[in-house]
This record gives sequence, structure tokens and C-alpha cells, in this order.
Amino acid sequence: MTNSFNEAHMPLQPSERIDDLLTHDLRIIQSDEVFSFSMDAVLLARFASIPPRGRVLDLCTGNGVIPMLLTTRTKASIEGIEIQPRLAAMARRSVAMNGLGERVQIHEGDLRELHNIAGYGVYDAITVNPPYMPLNGSDLKLNTHQAMARHEIGCTLEEVIQACVRLVRTGGKVSMVHKPQRLVDIISIMRQYRLEPKIIRFVHPRAHLEANMVLIEAARDGKPEVRLQPPLIVYNDDNQYCQEIMDIYYGNKEDNSQ
Repeated sequence: MTNSFNEAHMPLQPSERIDDLLTHDLRIIQSDEVFSFSMDAVLLARFASIPPRGRVLDLCTGNGVIPMLLTTRTKASIEGIEIQPRLAAMARRSVAMNGLGERVQIHEGDLRELHNIAGYGVYDAITVNPPYMPLNGSDLKLNTHQAMARHEIGCTLEEVIQACVRLVRTGGKVSMVHKPQRLVDIISIMRQYRLEPKIIRFVHPRAHLEANMVLIEAARDGKPEVRLQPPLIVYNDDNQYCQEIMDIYYGNKEDNSQ
């Protein structure tokens, strides 16, 4: 992406850049100072069961990477909500830059209050890549944007799950990426609020190392039954991405939507 394109079509703020999403010619505005997406968002966008049509919501949408990636998998109406104004603005500009304004809507606001505007049980599927870490002293070392992205400042895990239950329809799917260390908490809280875990997949940096991410999908008011998918390995012995990771990044993996 050349500077002339940036200046003529999508002016950037200091520290911002335009990156390639590697699939379907999508591009995204990013900033290391504010927010840059990582592999967990890409994996979630491919893992989640997404209906071919209907309404899909991404909570904690950041700069909008997941809603834009989901447009490659569905004709559904896709929305994202982000509490930080600068990130929401970045997401809106990225949506516009990719010509997706008729398919993706970005809300600036608090996910804990969205049901008061959107209503209860109105979404067919929800994705969420929430802050992973409970509050502790380390969040004070980060700038506000980074702290809110990584630590439960704007919302706790329980509040995220409560929001999902309010917003997803009965039988609808909620897909989350998180840290394996929080898996017991996730399952416990999901069941407390009538979200039944249905699919779990662990992500390992290498085959011999323990998992550093977990993907989990739950159904609202679903019957108790969970399936553990094969582990997803990121790097092979040659320190290169495994083939499945390459397929996910380049949009070649078989779709998991329903």
C-alpha cells in the first residue's frame, strides 16, 4: 500500500498504517500504539460457526478485524461493538476502505448496555476475543488502549458472557478465544448463564508445547455435550507455519459455518 493511496483515499493518524489481511484483498488500519490484531482474532474468525444469513455480532471488536474477516464466510449482516472511541473509528475507516459499509456496522459503546439498544436475543451468532487478564498491577504499565485490550478494565469475563446471553437467540452460537488458564472459569460461567459449551479446540505453538490459546463454542440453552477437536499446531519443526495455519490465513480452510 503506497503513501499516495493513503493520502488520497484514507488519511492516517500518526502511528497508523495499512496492513494486508492476506485474504480476499482485505486491508486494515492498524497502530502498534493503539491496537494491532494478532493470530487469536484470525483463528476465531475461522473457527466460529456462522450462519449463511441473519445477524452476527462481534464483541470487543477492536479495529474490526473479525467482522471484516467474517464477510468472506457469510452473507449475514455483521456488527461489531467497541468501547474505545479511537478503535471504533479505526474499524469504521477500515470497513469503508474495503467497501463493506453495507455489510458491516461498527458501534461505539459498552457491550454491557447493547441489549438496551439492540434488544434481547436478536443475534444468530456472536464472536468475542475479550481481554484475557484479570486486573493486576501490570495493567498500570501499559497505555490506556493496550491496558483495556489486555486486562478486564472495561468488562470482566462474566460480564462478557452475560452480554452474550442477553444478545444471542435460543440455539444461537457464541464463539470465544481465550487463554487455557481461564478455561475452567469460562465453562463454569457459561453454564451458569445457560450457555452450553459444545466445541473446544486447543492451539499449541508447537506440537511438543502446551496450549497457549483455546477456542470454545457454546450454544444458548443447548444440551450438555461437548466435542474436543484435534489440536491446532502453529509451527512445524522447520519453524514455519503448519499447513492448516497457512490455509486459515489465506482463506483456504474448509468453512465451519452452518
